[in-house]
Amino acid sequence: MSFGIYAAGFVILIGGLVYAAHLVRMPAHWIIAGVVVMTGIGILSTVKATRQKDSAN
Repeated sequence: MSFGIYAAGFVILIGGLVYAAHLVRMPAHWIIAGVVVMTGIGILSTVKATRQKDSAN
């Protein structure tokens, strides 16, 4: 469940940044590049925050 909440938060964040970039008339290719980078950062941080700790036996 935590993964879904983190992922939804990053989708909302990316959507807001895309909208703001559009409002300031940023070129579309830079917006797309930003979305790709933010998606990668979102996936990495979401997995890192929600993964289970390995149990050392």
